[in-house]
This record gives sequence, C-alpha cells and structure tokens, in this order.
Amino acid sequence: MARLLQDPPKFHPSEWDIANKMHCASAESQKSRSERVIAESRRLLDETEKATRKTQSDVNKKIEQRQEEIKFWKQELENKLEQIVHETEVLLTFKTRLEKSLESCEEPLLIAQKCLLNRQRRLGIDLVQDEVEQELVKEADVLQGVMALLGHTVEQTKEQIRLNRSAKYNLEMDLKDKFTALMIDDYCASLTNNTPDIRYADNAVKIEGNFVSPEDWTDFSNINVEKADKQRNNSLALRALIDGILSQTANDMRKQCEVVNVAFRNRVKEVKDAKHKLETLLAMVMDETASQEKNIAALKKAIADKEGPVKVAQTRLEARNHRPNVELCYDTVQHRLISEVQEMTTNIQRLKDALAQAETELKGLNRRQVSLEEEIHVKENALYIDEVLCMRMRDSIYIKNF
Repeated sequence: MARLLQDPPKFHPSEWDIANKMHCASAESQKSRSERVIAESRRLLDETEKATRKTQSDVNKKIEQRQEEIKFWKQELENKLEQIVHETEVLLTFKTRLEKSLESCEEPLLIAQKCLLNRQRRLGIDLVQDEVEQELVKEADVLQGVMALLGHTVEQTKEQIRLNRSAKYNLEMDLKDKFTALMIDDYCASLTNNTPDIRYADNAVKIEGNFVSPEDWTDFSNINVEKADKQRNNSLALRALIDGILSQTANDMRKQCEVVNVAFRNRVKEVKDAKHKLETLLAMVMDETASQEKNIAALKKAIADKEGPVKVAQTRLEARNHRPNVELCYDTVQHRLISEVQEMTTNIQRLKDALAQAETELKGLNRRQVSLEEEIHVKENALYIDEVLCMRMRDSIYIKNF
C-alpha cells in the first residue's frame, strides 16, 4: 500500500528543458518537411498542368494537321474518281462505236461472198478469174481482216473498261475509308476537357490491329491515284487508237468497195460489147425465176431455222427472270440474251420481208415466163450475175464512219 502511494518519478529541469527543445525541433522539422512537400506539390502541379496543356495543344495541332492531310488526299481521290468515271463513260461510247462498226461489216462481207458464189454460176468461157473476182476476193480478205481487228479492239476495250472500273473501285474504297477517318478525327478534334461523353479507356494506349506507318498510308493512296492515272492515260491512248482504227478501216473498206464496183462496171461493159445485142427478156426472166425459187426456199428454211434459236433465247430469258434477290442481275449474259432475241427478231422480220418481196417478184416472173421463151446465152447469164445480182446487191453497201 505504501508503494502505491509513492510519488511518480520527477525529472530534472535540464531534462525538462531538453524535452521541450526536442519537441520544438521535431515540430520545426516536421513543419519544414511539410512546407517542402507543399512547395514540391505546387511545383509539380504547375509543371504537370503546363505539360498537360502543351501535350494536349500539340495533339490538337497534330489532329488538325492530320485532318488537312486526309482532306488533301480525299480531294485528290475524288478528282481522280471523277476523271476515271468520265473516261470510262466515254470509253463505253467508243466500245459501242466499235461494235456498231463490227456489225456493219457483216453485210458487206456477206454481199462479197454472195457475189463470189453467184459468179461461180457463170457459164463456159465466162467462168474466168477476171479482175472482178480478184478484187472481190481481196475485198472479202479486207473485210475479214477489219472484223478481226475490230473484234480484237473490242476485247481490248472491254479489258480496259474492266481495269478502269477496278481503279474506280479502289478509289471508292479508299475514299470511303478516308471519309470515315475524317469523321473520326473531326469528332476527336471536337472533344474538350468539358465534353460530357469523354471517358477512361483502359486499352486505348495499346497498339493493336493492323496499324500502318504514315509512309505506308500515303503510299497506299498515292498508288491508287497513280493506278487511276495510268488506266486513264491508257484509256485515252486506246481511244486515240480506236479513232484511228475506225477511220482507217472505213477508208480501206470504202476504197476497196469502189475498186470492186469499178471492176464490175468495166467487166459489164466488156461483156456487153462482146455479146450480141439480141438479148431477150425471157432468158433473164427464166434465170431469175430459178434463182428466185431457190431464194424463197432458202428464206423459208432460214425463217424456220430461226424458230429454235429464238425459243431457246426466250426460254433462257424467262428462266433467268426467276433468279432470287440480288442474283437478278442485269449481267453480260442477260444483256447478250436480250440483244440476241432482238437481233434474231429483226433478222426474221427481214427474212419475212425478203420472202414477201421475193414471192411478189416470183409471181411477176412466172407471168412473164409464159410469153417470153427464148434461149439463155452464156453472156446473158454473165451479165445477169454481174449486173443484176451482184451490182444491184452492192448498191446497198454503205460504209459509214462510226
């Protein structure tokens, strides 16, 4: 009990003084450290604020520069796209000119071949390999050469159109991506620290996916532009070539046609001079009757022979009209089938018109044949072939510049 009532230990005044000094020193030291931390924090706050503002300003400038780059290439791509689209449209008209020119060669070639075939029917000594025949053979060769050249040029034009459209597709895809990228960068440029929908994105700083370098990005669009320019220049050169081909081939065909016509006129004059003037209408009528009967039979057979192809083409068209959804495409098959039906319909009508005309002519010949029965001479037959069949048939030849 006595121990419990003992006074607590007392310190010496010097200890008390030391303790006070230690508390003061410790407080001063703590205060100094706190002041340094506050000063460092303020410096750090100022430094990070300036760095953040500078970095954000730099990013804003980079975005603005990027927007200008995209806009520049977007404008370049749009210009090239407009040029290649226009050039393709023009080239399509040249392709049409080629096809029409090619189609127009068929009748002159058929006439030249018919003339050669008809002249094989000359009799006796008149079956001679004269200048007319030589020039007709040359004309057929010229026409076949022209058709081969035009056909090759049509295929070349189709390939160029395909390449133009391929370049157009690349430009369109590049433009589409540029438009999307510009929209994204426009959105990024519009963001500020106070924009409501800004948020943290944990994985945003990870470089993933198919990132490309700025050089590759520039090269990609530049290659598309260069390809478009190349195809456009090729197309321009091809159009110049087509113009030259169409002009030259038309001149060649027209020149040879006139050479053949002159040869025919000279030959007819020679035969008329050599033949006695006692030609009779009957010989011409009888020969014409036989020819016309064959012609009518050929026309009827030709008309009958066209029924099968017409039915096939129309059946194909009907079947293809049932293709589902996007498969109902107006493709080259559909285009060719429609043109085939139109072409055969036109040809059948032409054959029917020719048949009606031939039947009318045959009736007239039969009426005259009763009263006109005279002998057909060799020279009459030759004159009939050259002057009537061939020269009249050749009157329908018209070489047009397309």
